[in-house]
Amino acid sequence: MNFKIGDYVTRISHKHDIVFKIIGINDNNVFLQGVNVRLCADSNLDDLMIVNDISLEDDKDVIERNMKDLDIDRDHYFYIPGKILHIDGDDDYLNRCMKFYENMGIHANGISLKEGIISSKIVDLIHEYRPDIIVITGHDAYLSKREDKNDLANYENTINFISAIKEARKIEKNQDKLIIIAGACQSNYEELIRAGANFASSPKRINIHALDPAIIAASIAFSSKNKSIDVIKLIEKTKYGSAGMGGIITNGTMYVGYPR
Repeated sequence: MNFKIGDYVTRISHKHDIVFKIIGINDNNVFLQGVNVRLCADSNLDDLMIVNDISLEDDKDVIERNMKDLDIDRDHYFYIPGKILHIDGDDDYLNRCMKFYENMGIHANGISLKEGIISSKIVDLIHEYRPDIIVITGHDAYLSKREDKNDLANYENTINFISAIKEARKIEKNQDKLIIIAGACQSNYEELIRAGANFASSPKRINIHALDPAIIAASIAFSSKNKSIDVIKLIEKTKYGSAGMGGIITNGTMYVGYPR
């Protein structure tokens, strides 16, 4: 079978568990990007099967579910949600998250930067956009064939996310004044939290959904500044719950005013 860049495929050896898009081909080696999960992988051509009927998971369902859960009285009060700066190592996922924010009615700035250079740019971006919430995401992977899951050398991009978090915390140490959501598929959750993230992936080193960081950010943006967020309820909004995302109890970033 002839494969080409842009084809949607699954891996036979992994029992077709994840749908990927082909992003590169080098002889018999094919480079893959998850359609709905923040995962990059590679494969041999003979392990791939074409998927003809492919569509993104319906993000409208995610939007409706999040809007339904908001504690908002639109008849009497007006609301100013927190501002989001979303920095993503993947253009496709960034565009998808930006559409999600737009549909949620949240002001967000999206920046596409490869994971390895986020730390060198993040201070200037904070000064430029003055966000309440920063999302630092893209791709990551835990090399599970290596035994030590605490060794940062066993992760593709966790060390880059940690560096970006630490640079951001030089600008604002208070975790209620600047909320950081960091990580991607299989990231070292404990080290991201230790570095200063409010929320991070991935406690069980699993893959996370493309929208999971945006779901956390949007929920915080729409939560009142004078209330602590129910962290368990918030994490349960994500695709895989506490296996994929975790964090600390944090106040919201939304101002509430009266009258409307």
